Amino acid sequence: MLKDFKPVLNILLRFVIVYVVLLLVYQYYLNSFRFQGLDPFSRIITEQVRDVQNYLGYPTQLYNDVKGEQVYFYVRNFYPTRMVEGCNAISVMILFVAFIIAFYKGSKTFIFILAGLVLLYIMNLLRIVGLNIVMTDHKEYGKIFHDFVFPAVIYGTVVLLWLVWIKFFALKNENS
Repeated sequence: MLKDFKPVLNILLRFVIVYVVLLLVYQYYLNSFRFQGLDPFSRIITEQVRDVQNYLGYPTQLYNDVKGEQVYFYVRNFYPTRMVEGCNAISVMILFVAFIIAFYKGSKTFIFILAGLVLLYIMNLLRIVGLNIVMTDHKEYGKIFHDFVFPAVIYGTVVLLWLVWIKFFALKNENS
C-alpha cells in the first residue's frame, strides 16, 4: 500500500526539506544582521524602490531606523510607508522554490526557479512602489491595498507560476 503513495510522499518530503532548510538559512542570514538595521537584501530593494519612484516623479528619500530595523520612505514631505524585513518577499520566494523543487524535473527546474525569482522580485518591487504611490496620493485606500490588493498580486503571481510549472513542465510527459 505504501508503494502506491511513494510518489506523493517523495514530493511532500522534498517540499518540506527544501522549505525548512531555506527557512533556516534565511533566519541565519537575518540573525547575522540583527543589530545593523535593515538587512542588506531589503536595503537593496528599498534603494531600488526609491530610484523607481524618483523616475516616476515621486521624489523619495530614505531614512534609516537602525534600532527599529526599518527604513522610512520620505515622499512629498511626509512618510507614507516604511520598509521592514517582511516586505522583501523572501518568504514568498522560499515557498515558491520549495514547491518547484518538490516537482523536480532536471535542469529546467533551476532555469524555471531563476526566471520565477526574477519575476517575483520585480513584482515585489512594483508592489512596494505601488503602495507608496497609493499612500501618497490616496491614503484612504492604503489599508485595502496593503492588506488585500498587493498581497493578492504577489501571491497570485506565485500561484500562477506554480500552475505553469505543473501544467507545462512537471506533468507534461505524464499526460502524453
